[in-house]
Amino acid sequence: MNRLEDKRAIVTGAGAGIGGAIALRLASEGARVALADVDEEAAKKVASEIDGDTLVRRTNVTWADEVEALVASTVEAWGGLDVMVNNAGVGVAATAVDTTEEDYGRVMDVCVKGTLLGMKYAIPAIRDSGGGSVINMSSVAALIGLKDRAVYSAAKGAILSLTRAAAIDHVEEGVRVNCIAPGTVDTPWVSRITAGYDDPEEARANMQARQPHSRFVTPEEIAAMAAYLASDEAASCIGACMIVDGGVTAR
Repeated sequence: MNRLEDKRAIVTGAGAGIGGAIALRLASEGARVALADVDEEAAKKVASEIDGDTLVRRTNVTWADEVEALVASTVEAWGGLDVMVNNAGVGVAATAVDTTEEDYGRVMDVCVKGTLLGMKYAIPAIRDSGGGSVINMSSVAALIGLKDRAVYSAAKGAILSLTRAAAIDHVEEGVRVNCIAPGTVDTPWVSRITAGYDDPEEARANMQARQPHSRFVTPEEIAAMAAYLASDEAASCIGACMIVDGGVTAR
């Protein structure tokens, strides 16, 4: 399919996992993709798998000047912006009692501030380009209680609320703002989270078992939803939270 032919897109956190899969999927459907990540080499590796036009930008989404420069350089290179995917995020496995102030600041900065800054600079560029799509990455953790995910849940809940507020604020400007709420996705993040447990393999098995369809969601499944939201087919998706979780929230 070429649903995204000639669309100009930015994907943050594009160096691996969900972000990498989204960058590949958008490009496969015809989009030009700017891949942003704090790990520039990882982003370059993903970009090397794309046949179409790409840009790679080292970007720390918690720094306003770097996000502003990311959007500006994309607009300068391609004459505008149609799609912004605010995917960059981090998490920590901890209860409210066990969460440190340092971990709280890091998770909220990357997930919430990073998403806010992405919208702050991308929405005007998308508006000026004739309209388009912003896709934020929330989580089922925003919708249900998950064990040992207190601050991560708070951050993803904030992203859901930001999405809905921004959708109403900017719909008349032709900018559609939506989010995706994945279940547990098989990415490097899972290994980082489970490494903090006494038995990482048991922790991984428990994460997989809580999915009613008995497996992790794949990054490609999230990327497919992102491609839909980026396309004109999703013209009436405004402020939506698209759940891709293998049935977790259906229980």
